[in-house]
Amino acid sequence: MVIAIISDIHSNYEALKAVWKEIKSSKMIVCLGDLVGYGASPNEVVEFVQKYVEKGKMVCIRGNHDNAIAFGADWHFNPYARQAVRWHQRVMKTENLEFLRQLPVRLFFTYGERSYHMVHGSPRAPLDEYLFPWLPDSEFADCLRYIREDDLLVGHTHVPMLKEIEGRRVINPGAVGQPRDGDWRASYALLYKDGKIEFYRVEYDVETAASKIIEAGLPVFLAERLFEGY
Repeated sequence: MVIAIISDIHSNYEALKAVWKEIKSSKMIVCLGDLVGYGASPNEVVEFVQKYVEKGKMVCIRGNHDNAIAFGADWHFNPYARQAVRWHQRVMKTENLEFLRQLPVRLFFTYGERSYHMVHGSPRAPLDEYLFPWLPDSEFADCLRYIREDDLLVGHTHVPMLKEIEGRRVINPGAVGQPRDGDWRASYALLYKDGKIEFYRVEYDVETAASKIIEAGLPVFLAERLFEGY
């Protein structure tokens, strides 16, 4: 059995459904935050995730867009993201906003002989710091000094990543709903009991996801970027 790692769904229900078909038989699904933001299906995504959290099939933490939409903390967002935040706040059901508010910022688990620390951004700034793959190893080493677990699981950058620093690792599964590494396909990772990590991509109905964004009156840029993976 494996654990599936996903992140940054961003209200893209079409991408989530496509990934779910690939990972639904996993022992557990770990979600690293940003269920909402940018896309046009926030209620569908939150209700889907909540159902599997309640069943014990999934664990999930809060991302910066979840936080901004749930608590109104969008002062540092760019205009496109801020417009999407305001739209989400208007259309989301009260109970779904409450689910976002109750999501933890960090979670921890052990699988096989390794322990894992889940956070959306980084241990230094759980919601907001970007750990891009091209940063120097010293940055990753410093982040790992903030935690006791063997490995660090992060999202936020929308770029898949595996960094190994003196036997410890920083892992990012990439984005389900809005990849930014030049590949439009939804991204996820599988974690095996022996610690092995594999990254995967899956095609989804990007045309429908983009059309929903435009029909909702959200910025056209948010629809166009889905086709390019940026």
